[in-house]
Amino acid sequence: MANKDFPFIFERSKEGRKSYSLPALDVPEFDLEAEIEDAYVRKTAPELPEVSELEIMRHYTGLSNRNYGVDSGFYPLGSCTMKYNPKINEDVARLPGFSNIHPLQDEKTVQGALEVLYDLQNSLNEITGMHATSLQPAAGAHGEWSALMMIRAFHEANGDTHRTKVLVPDSAHGTNPASATVAGFESVTVKSNEKGLVDLEDLKSKVGDDTAALMLTNPNTLGLFETEILEMAKVVHAAGGKLYYDGANLNAIMGYARPGDMGFDAVHLNLHKTFTGPHGGGGPGSGPIGVSKELEPFLPKPVLVKGEDDLLTFDYDREKSIGRVKPFYGNFGIYLRAYTYIRSMGGIGLKQASEYAVLNANYMMRKLEKEFTLPYTQHCKHEFVLSGSVQKKLGVRTLDMAKRLLDFNYHPPTIYFPLNVEEAMMIEPTETESKETLDGFIDTMLQIAKEARENPEIVQEAPHNTVVKRMDETTAARKPILRYTKE
Repeated sequence: MANKDFPFIFERSKEGRKSYSLPALDVPEFDLEAEIEDAYVRKTAPELPEVSELEIMRHYTGLSNRNYGVDSGFYPLGSCTMKYNPKINEDVARLPGFSNIHPLQDEKTVQGALEVLYDLQNSLNEITGMHATSLQPAAGAHGEWSALMMIRAFHEANGDTHRTKVLVPDSAHGTNPASATVAGFESVTVKSNEKGLVDLEDLKSKVGDDTAALMLTNPNTLGLFETEILEMAKVVHAAGGKLYYDGANLNAIMGYARPGDMGFDAVHLNLHKTFTGPHGGGGPGSGPIGVSKELEPFLPKPVLVKGEDDLLTFDYDREKSIGRVKPFYGNFGIYLRAYTYIRSMGGIGLKQASEYAVLNANYMMRKLEKEFTLPYTQHCKHEFVLSGSVQKKLGVRTLDMAKRLLDFNYHPPTIYFPLNVEEAMMIEPTETESKETLDGFIDTMLQIAKEARENPEIVQEAPHNTVVKRMDETTAARKPILRYTKE
């Protein structure tokens, strides 16, 4: 389908047009078809676009201008901190001393890089209150699985092979029950109470001698701090289970509370989120796991250790280790970005980041509760969840409002999650946004609420100003057109 405003690269194609000029051949010609079986030799030329270099540059520059990211606009995505990535992180990650080393290089020749890893591990121990940390897991969900495998190995080492169940609150991230299942456990759901917190009585009724662990996010996905966490830890530990901390929301409590002090035995962190590594399509993840002293023998190997001579080496002699979970030692570039962030912020700076994240979320929540339903009215932490139930009665769904936000050049927040809130909108402004940006988004949301009352069609049919207008989502999902063909 031709697009006159911004044609596909194939639609720009003109027969015979080229964007390259190769020098004359200075080696004998080689008959490829004589050496390759006929079945593997194509009989027709590929339908590649024929364009000039200038047309290629304009095409891809145009595409890049249509990209939307945290560097180009507000990103209230309540998905574990889609926040600004300081550019000094990139400068450090690209220093030749780091970027030119090879993963198979002799450890003695990369002591500086290993010192960064060792120092980062110790910093994360301090931030989380855990005894030891492995940087190896590749991302958050990978960290979840790795930590659960350690908990499983711990129970098996103690002969507790009957501990087959992992308790997961109904407000948990979807990765929690998925990780538990992949680790070989049965996932058991724990209900939330009327305040949006874990129902302690329901938890007590489901804890038993078959409990391997409780997986918990604190603050939870409603942005609410689990105030009874010490009691929950007491209940689970008394039954012989372990507490696992999903660190996706750690940015709300850094410097104020530590998972280790709350009674958690294992934690994963998202360096690519909380500690400002690029997120999503912008770069690889990193999901370090921190553990209590009891679980330390089960850490993935190798473990980075410092000898008496201060020489840093990888220790592979770990009899109880769950084994390697990632080639080499994880994603080094993300470590550098996280380390730079931690060192440049310092302890006070990290604490202030949490303060601003909580302040921004509460400011926005109180402004928006005038037009949208706020299911849990207590102060939130770094994020909050609204319900579009009032607008739904007017025929405008949360999906429509998310589409309408695109017309105002805002990335929509997460919608329809958590599952225990009808027409949910999870909004996380993060600590790095200004009051002017927050006010602009608030005004837009209030305008959309007004439109839902007075002119619902404009919301229901949104977006109107984007390159791609409202799609038939069912057809797009079930019959996607992923390859260009000439009409």
